[in-house]
Amino acid sequence: MVSRWEGELVKPRDTLLALLVALLWGLNFLFIDLGLRDTLPLVFVALRFAAVVFPLVFFVPRPNVSWKVVAGIGLAMSAGQFGLLFTAMHLGLPTGLAPVALQAQMFFTIGLGALFLREYPTRKQILGSLLGIAGLVVVGFGRVASLPEGAALAGVLVPLLICIAAGFSWGVGNVISRSASGASGLGLVVHSALWVPLPMLGLSLLLDGPAAVGDALTTMGPETWWGVAFTALVASLVGYSIWNTLLGKYPTAKVVPFTLLIPAIGMASAALVLREYPNGLEIAGAALLIIGVGVGTLRPRAAGAPRVAVPRIGAEIEDAGRGAGKQL
Repeated sequence: MVSRWEGELVKPRDTLLALLVALLWGLNFLFIDLGLRDTLPLVFVALRFAAVVFPLVFFVPRPNVSWKVVAGIGLAMSAGQFGLLFTAMHLGLPTGLAPVALQAQMFFTIGLGALFLREYPTRKQILGSLLGIAGLVVVGFGRVASLPEGAALAGVLVPLLICIAAGFSWGVGNVISRSASGASGLGLVVHSALWVPLPMLGLSLLLDGPAAVGDALTTMGPETWWGVAFTALVASLVGYSIWNTLLGKYPTAKVVPFTLLIPAIGMASAALVLREYPNGLEIAGAALLIIGVGVGTLRPRAAGAPRVAVPRIGAEIEDAGRGAGKQL
């Protein structure tokens, strides 16, 4: 199986790796839910990335890219994305809907790629983005429809909006990762994670208070440790090592479509394990969102059509990154 897009092919091995990442990240939401039952969201994020950093930071070489790029990936793709995502789930966003709302990253990635990398979206990408935004609106109506009588509207919409903001942070991280193309995926994951634990712990101290943070750190049970183990060792070390490597080999619009599978895996696993079933509007909105992402990114060539080289004005960034990666 070879995944086809206009201008380039994703190699079979890389296709399988991207599918593996989608599976791991889809199941990851179950373990986030597990960990959040026993600790504060930002403390959970700090613990997750502390487990990513130590002890590997002493053995994995630092990627040969600017420290600003490494810091940007850590603060955007890790601290920002997961700080917001864990907070949204802590505030009540259903586990099965979290991966759906997080798919907003696709549209932010495409938009930011056009703005900063001059990788301009096609008409289909624009149409797909509009469909996806409409899907998010329908999901929002679905959340309102599920509102218990007498409950505050903000109680269901605020977590959804926070999760969409997490998607924006992920999109920023995707674009920054393009500047590190060719660098070691594992090196980027480990060394960018250095920028996560202290900011997250400090922010939790500010928002939750020292007493709550101290209590969270001293009363953690097995749920937290299982959550940390999977999210750190499997989702972060394995998943993001592969993800950053793929982003270094292909343009963003050719890698991020594989995340289309994450919502389906996340919703199915939440229904099977947690007995968490979305309502009709939420299912319809999720489907519309996934269709929109597919319309905007999956563009197969016609059979027998010649391969067309698509010029990328930002290619000098990729070539420079590859050269740096070969020096590792």
